[in-house]
Amino acid sequence: MSISYAIEPRSSHVAASATGDLLDRMGVRMAFAKDEEVYGQDEDADLIYRVVSGAVRTSRVMSDGRRQIGDFYYPGDLFGLEPGPEHRFSAEALCDCVILVLKRTALKAAGGEAELANLIMDATMRELQRTQEHLLLLGRKTACEKVATFLSELADRRDADTVDMPMCRQDMADYLGLTIETVSRMLSQLQGASIVEFQGCRQFRIRNHDALARLAA
Repeated sequence: MSISYAIEPRSSHVAASATGDLLDRMGVRMAFAKDEEVYGQDEDADLIYRVVSGAVRTSRVMSDGRRQIGDFYYPGDLFGLEPGPEHRFSAEALCDCVILVLKRTALKAAGGEAELANLIMDATMRELQRTQEHLLLLGRKTACEKVATFLSELADRRDADTVDMPMCRQDMADYLGLTIETVSRMLSQLQGASIVEFQGCRQFRIRNHDALARLAA
């Protein structure tokens, strides 16, 4: 993956820019309330979505009612780009959101068929990378390492030391494969060790970057 980016950084940037322009020009802004469904599990994947404000989670509910969180998306992130015809996960608003929505067919009709193909390929590669990292997290890390990794990645994606958390503890638990009690205990442990500091339930500040990085690694 790093090789392809090294070879074609300019063309990838141009394709993303062109597609972004088309989304801005042709897309429709839609508002979603907290916990409102954006699209359903196994529904047709005929739309492209980009978060304008707020945050979105993707999830899949198993036959016995258990839920697995797939990922979280923030302003600027594209989501819902499936390689197949249907959505494997559902998507819900974590908080009040504004999302830019555009039909794939409209993008193709505007001359963006090649850009759409590149967009799907790039999105698939990013999702594959994050899925591999998620698999390692679920299968080989301790509970404390899982929570530390989650906080570290959230800070990296938001590019800030003081980070707002749109997700609740249950969302974290369902993403990390833990119980909500374990997540709460690990957060208290990290705060007690002065690695992070929580300023309410939905905001934290990293106090010891090196210690958090060691646990996440």
